[in-house]
Amino acid sequence: MSQYELRWYQRIQWAAATVLIILPMLTLCLIPWTPLNKRTLLFSWGYAHNTGICITAGYHRLWSHQSYNASWPLKLYLAIFGAAAMEGPILWWARKHRAHHRYTDTDEDPYSVKDGLLHAHFLWIVFKQRRRTRYVDSSDLEADPIVQWQYRHFPVLAILMGWVFPMVIIGVLFEDWIGGFVYGAILKMVYVHHSTFCINSLAHSLGERPYDDRATPCDNLFASLLTMGEGYHNFHHTFPSDYRNGVRWYQYDCTKWVIAIWEKLGLAYELKRVQQTEIERARLQELGKALTQQMKVLPQGEPLQSLPVMGWSEYQQLSKNGKAMVALDGIIHDVSGFIAEHPGGQKLMQGFIGKDATAAFNGGIYSHSKVARNILPFTRSGSVNHTVVYIKQPVPS
Repeated sequence: MSQYELRWYQRIQWAAATVLIILPMLTLCLIPWTPLNKRTLLFSWGYAHNTGICITAGYHRLWSHQSYNASWPLKLYLAIFGAAAMEGPILWWARKHRAHHRYTDTDEDPYSVKDGLLHAHFLWIVFKQRRRTRYVDSSDLEADPIVQWQYRHFPVLAILMGWVFPMVIIGVLFEDWIGGFVYGAILKMVYVHHSTFCINSLAHSLGERPYDDRATPCDNLFASLLTMGEGYHNFHHTFPSDYRNGVRWYQYDCTKWVIAIWEKLGLAYELKRVQQTEIERARLQELGKALTQQMKVLPQGEPLQSLPVMGWSEYQQLSKNGKAMVALDGIIHDVSGFIAEHPGGQKLMQGFIGKDATAAFNGGIYSHSKVARNILPFTRSGSVNHTVVYIKQPVPS
């Protein structure tokens, strides 16, 4: 029996389950007996954001998407402290993420939200997946010596930088060894984990889709605040090679600002930016689609296919019998409720009752406005089965 045919409990990956579920649950039991030192809290908060930026700017924007290039000292820093997040080695993380982009919302997406919110959030790591992730090109990662070095030494780096380093710093500097373990090591890790995981779950289920509504990625402000700017996910999936996620001046994207600072310091270079015209084009296309959908829910008047069909003589006879009817483009309109309100006067409209007013309506006398044309669907009462001849008609006297 292959791993893809196992029952759910046989598919548990115990190393991942221990780090993501068991250890955090056990640590929570220690919180009531572990006073929270202010200095411990500040260091843990700062270290969490340090490791988080190594995920967002390093694992994600640098290695997964190549949205900028970095000097080797910066790459080394991102690889070492990125390991402290304990989210796996760069090679594994970036491969999965590239597959996620290539196969978004399909069966080949390793953490598709279509398989459930919790699956997308973190259960895809806890359980062996029933299907293998299809091939994505990772030759650049395999040729990167720092990526390969981190991959070979990841277990040691993760434990050393994720747990031992913060616990020792807090223990030595603040004499808070237990707090260093509980807050600096484990709860810091939990915070970074679930902040990152929110992108796969919340940013694929809640929010706006201003650039492309064909898939689940959303722009989610809450997720952006948690992840230093990663939550503008609709923009990111539409323009994955851009080093920015929050492209507007008011959008919180701390990662973008940090990368820009690195560029000023000469540590980062070749930052990729999508042309503003392409961003606006995508936004306006989606806005146009949204407006079209809104138009569809407005009353549309009598459908053309449901109108009774009559001959021209029948139409003229009805008009002679007191029906205020006017023909426009082969459609008969009952204007009895509008004659008194006609801006051009009642006499002008009465002169076209029982006649073809197409040419006059379309510029022969006056080229009518959109408002006038929007009224027409609500005055439809039939159609004529003759070919309309556009002849400029004299103005009724």
